[in-house]
Amino acid sequence: MTLQWTFVATVLYVEIFLVSVLLLPFISPKTWQKVFRSRLASMFAVYSKIYFYIFIAILLLLFAESVRETLKYSEPMDSEELRRYPEAETVFHMKLFRAQRNMYIAGFALFLWFILRRLVILIANEATLMAQSEASIKQAQSATAAAQLLIEEKSLTDDNKKNSAAEKGDEKGGKSDQTVVEKDLARTQTELEKTKEELYKAQVDFESMKKQAESTNKEYDRLLLEHEKLQNKLASVEGEGDKKGN
Repeated sequence: MTLQWTFVATVLYVEIFLVSVLLLPFISPKTWQKVFRSRLASMFAVYSKIYFYIFIAILLLLFAESVRETLKYSEPMDSEELRRYPEAETVFHMKLFRAQRNMYIAGFALFLWFILRRLVILIANEATLMAQSEASIKQAQSATAAAQLLIEEKSLTDDNKKNSAAEKGDEKGGKSDQTVVEKDLARTQTELEKTKEELYKAQVDFESMKKQAESTNKEYDRLLLEHEKLQNKLASVEGEGDKKGN
């Protein structure tokens, strides 16, 4: 295997390792968010788009080269050449096998590069939605507590108003206090409804991101199975090539 295909194979193995680590269930999105926001990750994030497109260009070129080699060796050999060089057929099939192997490696590396980038974005979005959901829940709890406090204050004010009106007959002042408390209560209830709506929207977004992450995990599992089948196929072809070589 030449230097460029060794590089592509290394990239493929690194991608498989990173995707497997990102899919570990016991590591929460918040933990990954801290890793993504670390100083080391921030240094790479500055030029992340440049790195991404450079790797895409390299992998596309190598994939195109492997496809060209596969098409080149897929053509049947000249019968005259086979009669002159009987061992040429074995060499020809070996080169075809290597071209197909390189095409599979470059194709999977290119595909997993997009999967890895999308997975990182989904994890970051999920962590953001979780933080927003927790903030909305805390805000709703504080608004509920404030509303409960105002209700209790209103009850106490109503009791005091009735007692004061019975003793002094100051009904006008009591109605004014009641109006102020009712306005405060209405404003608090409005804020509570608004907070509940924001919490509901955040939960809906979180569920949507969760479903997307689950679909990505299923697609990744399917790709791993296909990759394992291709590796088994390549191993069997290599074994047949070694037998022919011997």
